Amino acid sequence: MHPLDAAVRLEKSGDKLSGATSDAYWNFTGPFGGATAATLLQAGMQHPSRQNLPLAMTINYCAPVAKGAFDIHVAEKRTNRSTQHFYVEMVQGADTIATATLVFAARPEGFAHTSGKIPAVKSPEEIDPPKAKAPLAWIDRFDMRFASGFPVMRPKDEAPLGSARTEVWMRDNPVRTLDFLGLVNMSDAFFARPFHVLGRLIQVGTVSMTTYFHCDEQDLAETGEDYLLGVADANVFNKGYADQTASLWSRGGKLLATSQQILYFRDKAFVPGGKK
Repeated sequence: MHPLDAAVRLEKSGDKLSGATSDAYWNFTGPFGGATAATLLQAGMQHPSRQNLPLAMTINYCAPVAKGAFDIHVAEKRTNRSTQHFYVEMVQGADTIATATLVFAARPEGFAHTSGKIPAVKSPEEIDPPKAKAPLAWIDRFDMRFASGFPVMRPKDEAPLGSARTEVWMRDNPVRTLDFLGLVNMSDAFFARPFHVLGRLIQVGTVSMTTYFHCDEQDLAETGEDYLLGVADANVFNKGYADQTASLWSRGGKLLATSQQILYFRDKAFVPGGKK
């Protein structure tokens, strides 16, 4: 079984679903957020009343997920002619750890236009993977080839800030045929923007992430096990919080997903201007 499929595996237990954290996707203090998002999406997709395909998902990370077992509750809130809405909650004991809203929708044929274009970068085969061993387990779950924006540590606070933009080819490691679970997992597989800009490791964590799916099962099948080009950027770092915008493109230039997230960062020593 692929590590992602093992991480999102759920069993029916009465009126809830039960699962457990995966060491293969471990982060600093808990599971990698993308794997948690994929687990909650999996819960919605397994609901017996679910219709059609994922359109949008918003996950709120309420508290760190502790190592071990968890339960997930899924509630169908409304089903319309075109869309279907679910509320999902992950709990450990009496504590709510994460919540999510899921929207599923039919995807009829009709007008199609993408105003954005995939950036012109080297192919993944022309880019060597990072040589340093990954410090965290979840990073090893992806084959990343940075076309631009590899995070670089600043030698001193007075050095210029780094760019918030990253262009990186990525796919699952080991390879896995792309599906909606893999897509939402990959939408969080960017190093936190404060690392790139400040050029040092600080305390960060995603508070809320929304992923929009712009594809159907045929689009995913066409991608198969190939790389996606992920493009991530940020607009603002202010008063302890930063945003991130991201897009995931197939090699053929099809926009498969976009995401936005808000994360917290704590760096009391940093003052705009680079002086303490």
